[in-house]
Amino acid sequence: MAVYKDGDKWRVIYRYTNYKGERKQTQKRGFATKREAQAWEREVMLKSESKLDMTFASFFEIYEADKKKRVKENTWESKSHIIRTKILPYFGERKIAEIEPKDVIAWQNELLAYKGENGEVYSPTYLKTIHSQLSAIFNHAVRYYHLPSNPAQRAGTMGSEEHKEMLFWTKEEYLKFADVMMDKPVSYYAFEMLYWTGIRCGELLALTPKDFNFERQELTINKSYQRLNGRDVITTPKTKKSNRTIKMPKFLCEEMQEYIGMLYEIGEDERLFQITKSYLHHEMDRGAKAAGVKRIRIHDLRHSAISLLIEMGFSALAIAERVGHESIDITYRYAHLFPTKQTEMADKLWREWKETKHGQELRLQGQMEKQDSSVSGIRGRSKAD
Repeated sequence: MAVYKDGDKWRVIYRYTNYKGERKQTQKRGFATKREAQAWEREVMLKSESKLDMTFASFFEIYEADKKKRVKENTWESKSHIIRTKILPYFGERKIAEIEPKDVIAWQNELLAYKGENGEVYSPTYLKTIHSQLSAIFNHAVRYYHLPSNPAQRAGTMGSEEHKEMLFWTKEEYLKFADVMMDKPVSYYAFEMLYWTGIRCGELLALTPKDFNFERQELTINKSYQRLNGRDVITTPKTKKSNRTIKMPKFLCEEMQEYIGMLYEIGEDERLFQITKSYLHHEMDRGAKAAGVKRIRIHDLRHSAISLLIEMGFSALAIAERVGHESIDITYRYAHLFPTKQTEMADKLWREWKETKHGQELRLQGQMEKQDSSVSGIRGRSKAD
């Protein structure tokens, strides 16, 4: 590596051997001073040798190179945004090996004290997420690059996970809402799919005509839609369990055939709903107000679909297979919606106990009658003697 004068600026040329043993060369121009060029040169050398006598910002570049290809694009965008806006401005220029728990606590205190223009503060859930991202970077350094310990872990977390109230519509509330949405076909059919199938918003927005088999009344879920940095991005579904085939009721098949027929020469692989999540939010506002029902979130339609299936008496396992959840998640998250099942369990246990108790009483009575009969026989023989 060498630093050269380049007109009125400075340039660094760096030669290295990559993991394949191939000789490579890279360079960077435009440094205002020789000192800046040498500082950059030193950081590059430290990164190439994976030595932790580097800045936090430089190590983040290593972390990004190691992790970015291993997660979904939308997942990385969310992580990266938090790191670049909430973590790098504070720790970026500090040596990663010199960051101590007290530095993390000072950073936490700044975030805890934050107030926006209207006095808004960061939610406990958001604070916990920010801290988790910082801790994940330090954990990576500990696990793979010999950092002695994780100062974020030693400092302790901030915030907490909020368990928000689960809102949902009853079937009657949804039907009121659906009635007022019929003036906009794209909105009406989108909400029909969300409510009657329980699919996620991203799964809905990724649907194409090819995903429907109307003869078999089946819908295949194998992808999800995201809008990232002004681009339409199709990814795999949220989890492996999310890849599934859903049986559709006949009326919904007829509705979707009707909707597809409205779309002029749509291709088999073209998105049926060329709208965004933001559009659906606005339509939820409009429809809830017009129908006179409480406002719920888009994702709450999924809760509404699940609560309807619970009310209809389906098991947690059957519901989980339909909506792409683990059955244990359904049992845990929606336990309060299974009151009739709890009552049914209690009634069956009561009947089981009564039958067992009755059987025991009958056996005991039989034994006593047998004993009485034996005693009577002995007394009769004694008198005869």
